[in-house]
Amino acid sequence: MTPAPPRKPAERPYHHGDLRRAILTAALDVIAADGPSALSLRDLARRAGVSHAAPAHHFKDRTGLLTAVAAEGFGLLAATLSEATDLKDSGVRYVRFARDHPAHFQVMFTPGLLRADDLELTAARALAGDALRGAVAAVRSEELGLDPRLAGVAAWSLAHGFATLLLGHNLDGPVGDQDPEEVFRALAAMLFRRDS
Repeated sequence: MTPAPPRKPAERPYHHGDLRRAILTAALDVIAADGPSALSLRDLARRAGVSHAAPAHHFKDRTGLLTAVAAEGFGLLAATLSEATDLKDSGVRYVRFARDHPAHFQVMFTPGLLRADDLELTAARALAGDALRGAVAAVRSEELGLDPRLAGVAAWSLAHGFATLLLGHNLDGPVGDQDPEEVFRALAAMLFRRDS
């Protein structure tokens, strides 16, 4: 009897691991370096070493990818804000988030890049908004001298404006070598002063 030829191992399909995460990470690198306009699914596929169609499996298109980046960013922001001890700390954490996640921050607040009706995005955005509103609600409106909705707008405007100016290097002169978070605390104390 002739022995059977050795069996070839079954070919295994190519498996990248967590391709979705790899594409998101590569996208964040591109956005941080060159902005969202430089983003291309074909380039991201090349960076990940997969076919040009592979990213579309997870994100459908460029808008889907940017929407996923924004949803992830709002989720991270909500988690950051939920740990705040008070309104000023919420603002400091907002500024810290922007500094730690500049690519997310840039995409999150550019609605023209995103699918506004995406469920993951709307849920994460709502969580972040609830965390900010919770911090404002913890301060009695008469202490702020504003109605709670306007106090929320004022707090968000201060934190968002400061973070945006900081990321754009517009505050390099005024802030200098000072810790930006401490500068923000001082500004918030000036603007949201509690008169006794």
